[in-house]
Amino acid sequence: MIPDTTAAAAPSGADDRPTTETPLVGIIMGSKSDLKIMSAAAEVCRQFGVPYEITLVSPHRTPHRMVEYAESARKRGLRVLIAGGGGAAHLPGMVAAFTILPVIGVPINSTTSIQGLDSVLSMIQMPAGVPVATVGIDSAANAAVLAIQMLAIGNARLADALEKYRTALKDRVMRTIEELRKGGFQDDV
Repeated sequence: MIPDTTAAAAPSGADDRPTTETPLVGIIMGSKSDLKIMSAAAEVCRQFGVPYEITLVSPHRTPHRMVEYAESARKRGLRVLIAGGGGAAHLPGMVAAFTILPVIGVPINSTTSIQGLDSVLSMIQMPAGVPVATVGIDSAANAAVLAIQMLAIGNARLADALEKYRTALKDRVMRTIEELRKGGFQDDV
């Protein structure tokens, strides 16, 4: 079992203390510097009331921990993994090699990366049979939305929450269009 350095998040509306609910989403990263980006995934999970855990799992500095994390994830109740990595970004692909759970890769534009492009390529160019779903560079929030969409396939509460989320996104755009019209902007739609 993975050492107890992970933290589970409380459902939306609760405080930030760990909950006893079994995490459904595992959010992992190779180093503490990735936390600035990956915390967005945690925030989205928190907003949707999806229990998650977040921890460091370095494929280079703690390879045995990475293998143990990936191999035990499903048994521990996780359903989706979000793995962020910068530079050559080995974490998402290596974790995908050790679990049957879906792995969503978040390429990170780190100080050692080539504007995040090396990270993207290492995630999207996986060999047949070991996929990593990959979102845009630094797009941890989108990774969490994708994870929630996967969970919503069998969860009516999450499906409803996603519908409301999409409606809120549309409403925000429509309000902006109206504000632009009031300011003299004309659209041709």
